Amino acid sequence: MDASTGTPDDEPGLPGFAAPAAAATPYRVLARKYRPTHFGDLIGQEAMVRTLANGFAANRIPQAWMLTGVRGVGKTTTARILARGLNYALAGQPETGPTVAMPQLGLHCAAIMESRHMDVLEMDAASHTGIDDVRAIIDGIRYGPVSARYKVYIVDEVHMLSEKAFNAFLKTLEEPPPHAKFVFATTEIRKVPVTILSRCQRFDLRRVEAPVLHAHLAKVCAAEKVEAEDEALGAIVRAAEGSVRDALSLLDQAIAHGAGAVTAQSVRDMLGLADRARILDLFEAVMRGSVPAAFAELRAQYDSGADPSVVLSDLAAFTHLVTRLKVVPETAQDPTLSETERVRGGQFAEKLSIRALSRAWQILLKAIPEVQAAPRPLAAAEMAIVRLAYAADLPTPDEALRQLKAEAAAAPADEPPALARPALPPIPDLRGGGSAALAAAPRTMLAEPILEAAPVAMAAPVAPPAPVAPPTPRLGRFEDLIALADANRDILLRTALERDVHLVRFEEGRIEFRLAQGGRASLATDLAAAIERWIGRRWIVALSKEAGEPTRDAAARAVVETRRENAAADPFVREVLTRFPGAEIVDVRDTAAAALPTPEQEILGESDAARVDELGDDES
Repeated sequence: MDASTGTPDDEPGLPGFAAPAAAATPYRVLARKYRPTHFGDLIGQEAMVRTLANGFAANRIPQAWMLTGVRGVGKTTTARILARGLNYALAGQPETGPTVAMPQLGLHCAAIMESRHMDVLEMDAASHTGIDDVRAIIDGIRYGPVSARYKVYIVDEVHMLSEKAFNAFLKTLEEPPPHAKFVFATTEIRKVPVTILSRCQRFDLRRVEAPVLHAHLAKVCAAEKVEAEDEALGAIVRAAEGSVRDALSLLDQAIAHGAGAVTAQSVRDMLGLADRARILDLFEAVMRGSVPAAFAELRAQYDSGADPSVVLSDLAAFTHLVTRLKVVPETAQDPTLSETERVRGGQFAEKLSIRALSRAWQILLKAIPEVQAAPRPLAAAEMAIVRLAYAADLPTPDEALRQLKAEAAAAPADEPPALARPALPPIPDLRGGGSAALAAAPRTMLAEPILEAAPVAMAAPVAPPAPVAPPTPRLGRFEDLIALADANRDILLRTALERDVHLVRFEEGRIEFRLAQGGRASLATDLAAAIERWIGRRWIVALSKEAGEPTRDAAARAVVETRRENAAADPFVREVLTRFPGAEIVDVRDTAAAALPTPEQEILGESDAARVDELGDDES
């Protein structure tokens, strides 16, 4: 306050107010402040930079480049850096030509990076889509550059151009003047005509990997003198999904939200995310089958402001993380993971099977859009939790069949045969307990009422017969071996025996054959191991240089071809082929097989089937 006037002294321009020391510097968002200015600043695009460097060094410079990728990976920035490299020159130094090494600002660098250079023209195709805009470029391309080495045209969002505009570009793009270069950028590469793509050198800018983006954000925070927690930066990296611009924009917002400090809690509040530790608790409750605990945790997160669909999305993301930790343990080295995720995720990966994790992923993947579209998202999320808790640990059909067989074999021996029944799967108690309740439910819950309604006369106990070992299959001929491979469901080996084996000798304990051209070299070794595994005895399987018999596949084709030739020699068939030009013999069937009733005759009866046949004959 001013003592003489009693008015505030922090507003300039009026009597009695103090003048400001200096004009305030306008604030620049982080995405613009830390925009790369040379190729060394680009992160995650090393392959493109190496290709450009080698092309510039060898003077292999195309007339046009096409830059594509998701939003925020640096397409427009790369186009400007490319224009700067094409026109890089230093005052008072000899001409060096295009280069990717730009240690200091050149004559044209500042103007190019600020989009105000006369020879580097930028056009936004989203707002200039017509043929007249392209004609303006074509009319001006005949004139050389004013001060730079090349005249560079940067067309952003090129996929927005109309069909006529693309067609107008074709000839100029294929044979431009030596002083003109084009750089196109797009996020929808599939919408660009192939005639344009074939005239450009294409670069697919990759999503920036999480560790690289995490390190970049940490570097920006250090430059801005902002304290940021690693867990908070990890959450920002996950939300950015590989986009540098999105990551910097979220970091800018997080700094403002946290009043200069970026903490994990402030980022969660800003993004509407649930606490990662609480997501892990929810995952544990669900996979343990504890529905009441899962409901309580989901309600607590909902009350704290978490969106139910976001909770399920985080749950699906953690399911994916646990799966990756199980199959690729090196995933634990990811710097974006918190210590809690790394430790507890590894513990879950050791205890849970791939079957349970994949089933949980499928249920969550289907539930997320249901929750997003539901009028009551919390109720939809709770129903998804119920499905997940009761289905995550269910056995697969083959495991259930083996379990039923094992329980049937372990049934009490003193049970009367008249009362013998197959074991039923456990019945869950839907009032709570999840997968754990499956093991505790009584097995006779459904069977007892049926037995009371239909009593059966008791019979004298009969001792069960002693188990009989299955007979060892006998291999008397080569066809028996093929049938044995088929019975053991070894499709690859059975196919190889039919297609790649020219049998030379087959006798008890020994097989000799010549391998057909293209057959796998390890067939003899694989066959010997398979026979020993199937029948419990070793056989000698040897390769021979003798011609041997034709393969079974070739012999079967020869039989079919012979039958077709015999049918074609029949006078009646020849007459039919003559009367109907273009007709051919598709299949030959035996007369005995033709006398068998057709499916139509079995279903409709002879009279109805006869009418069907007559109708078919009339129509033909």
